[in-house]
Amino acid sequence: VQLQASGGGLVQAGGSLRLSCAASGRSFSSVVMGWFRQAPGMEREFVAAIIWSRGRTYYADSVKGRFAISRDNAKNTVYLQMNSLKPEDTAVYYCAADSSWTVVALKSDEYDSWGQGTQVTVSS
Repeated sequence: VQLQASGGGLVQAGGSLRLSCAASGRSFSSVVMGWFRQAPGMEREFVAAIIWSRGRTYYADSVKGRFAISRDNAKNTVYLQMNSLKPEDTAVYYCAADSSWTVVALKSDEYDSWGQGTQVTVSS
């Protein structure tokens, strides 16, 4: 699976961004797609995930109600809509795929394919 993330940038607190993750290389009907983020000096943390075939979504408590993950089957693309952004959302955001899931994983080491990361910076 090849993943290409895009859409990061600089935004003021309270603003919005939409990240995209274009996927290729296989059928995605049986994968879980996730978004993670990593701030400087911090561990990579789970942000959101979606079961591609069912559209069921999962969120970290820190982003629940502000972020929304979705997918476009025709474009093989997963999105992360980020609203009401806060300075603490500043990080490099990565999309990832878990092609052998049995339960939706919140740990990054359960995911077997990764995009290159896109920087999100939220100014106060």
